[in-house]
Amino acid sequence: MNPADPALAGFDPTRVRYGADGLVPAIAQDARDGRILMVAWQDAEALSATLASGEAHFHSRSRGRLWRKGEESGNILTVTGIALDCDADTVLLQVVPAGPACHTGAESCFDAGPTAGAAPLSAGFGWLEELRRTVAERARTRPEGSYTARLLARGVDGPARKVTEEAVEVLMAAKDDAVAQATGAARPRAELAGEVADLLYHLIVLLEERGLDPADVIGVLRERHGRPGERNGA
Repeated sequence: MNPADPALAGFDPTRVRYGADGLVPAIAQDARDGRILMVAWQDAEALSATLASGEAHFHSRSRGRLWRKGEESGNILTVTGIALDCDADTVLLQVVPAGPACHTGAESCFDAGPTAGAAPLSAGFGWLEELRRTVAERARTRPEGSYTARLLARGVDGPARKVTEEAVEVLMAAKDDAVAQATGAARPRAELAGEVADLLYHLIVLLEERGLDPADVIGVLRERHGRPGERNGA
């Protein structure tokens, strides 16, 4: 068996602990933002097909056969990573969906179900964790030619000054967008998105340079959330 994606090559399928029925639950998680898309079942055949093709395959209990997700709808799940839980009896598939994951047409099978205190649907911010890991790796290895490494080499002034510059550019792009909306002109949305992206990146680099975990920042936001009068209390 030769995995379609080299990233899957390190997974050892012999470690999976199947149930008495030969099945194991498989969770499909959006690799881009960490959102749970669906839960299905795999047997050894489905897992093998997944590793060999790089596309999520499951065992259909209702039809009693192997099925490739999206074989009829075209909404395949491309697998970019795979892991087992601590008991090796649950499979986690990190995937990039080609369309809605749910048969109802919803992006996630959990979108339309009953909820109780569930978090709002993801806007994709979870992907920033991947950027944070990359910045941390650059800080550790300081590879030649890396822009991140050059910023960090300047100490706090490197990323901090860039945060200031990028914040001003976000302001200018936002005002241009507002003028365009008011006048009916074409709105440069890509420009505003690009400037915000630059600001977020440099903020992450600044946190890395200062040794401050982004989780600390998230913790402050969570603590303030729901408090009337707080800046992010809503």
